[in-house]
Amino acid sequence: MSATRLRLDLAYDGTDFHGWAAQKDPELRTVQGELEKALTLILRTPIELTVAGRTDAGVHATGQVAHVDVPEESLQQRSIDGDPARLVRRLGRFLRDDLVIRDVTFAPKDFDARFSALDRTYSYRVTTHPSGANPLRTRDTAVWNRPVDLDVMNAAASMLIGLQDFAAFCKARPHATTVRELLEFSWEDISTPDQPQLYRAHVVADAFCWSMVRSLVGACLKIGQGNADTGLILELLNEQSRSSRIPVAPAKGLSLTQVRYPSVDKLGERALTTRARRDQPQPAGETTAM
Repeated sequence: MSATRLRLDLAYDGTDFHGWAAQKDPELRTVQGELEKALTLILRTPIELTVAGRTDAGVHATGQVAHVDVPEESLQQRSIDGDPARLVRRLGRFLRDDLVIRDVTFAPKDFDARFSALDRTYSYRVTTHPSGANPLRTRDTAVWNRPVDLDVMNAAASMLIGLQDFAAFCKARPHATTVRELLEFSWEDISTPDQPQLYRAHVVADAFCWSMVRSLVGACLKIGQGNADTGLILELLNEQSRSSRIPVAPAKGLSLTQVRYPSVDKLGERALTTRARRDQPQPAGETTAM
């Protein structure tokens, strides 16, 4: 039985989900669980999704990407008639309004939602105003209870950019590398009259390990409020395990906004490169003798 690979572009409000990954407990609502259940009913075949970034409980997404392999016969039903885009409307009838499928397309040859990705972009919204978040944005805006210095946070963020071992910023997973290349990390003031003291972090990396983005954000907020100086960053980058000195910022402020892929002819090559284990970088602050 021949199979066809489909690409799904989706968005969700993570507030009421226990993360992306399906759980053994059927009472725990997850994005993967809801979507696989709906696709199984529509396509009448067991469905297993592969996602670009497995978001934690409470984390949102506006630019999530997944793929799925389905039998060609399943796409020939009268309601789909070989056109995967028709799944958008069909899925909308099965899913709640906090999970939206933006598009379903035939995936290019060698496309893998996870391993073909060049990088992922996350956004983090946080307010330090004593009144808390705007009532209309409480589900995607975290609250930090101390004023922060934006320039100091940007200085700390810039020190984290590059190929680093982020072990201090990651919850450990057996046999998993914590080496990542952080491509961009910056903060901006996006305050408005109805939401003062509002800041947004922009974070881009080739990949992220478990809780990494929220830990990066938490470290910057801690330094920005004056509880540590930027020297903490170098200390953390030389640690070999998760550090208790880093607060993990609340999940509600985090959103996956984009997953970027190479041109079609480079998809397979990128997947092979991503699967290869990354080389360990030098300790922070050291240089190679020339």
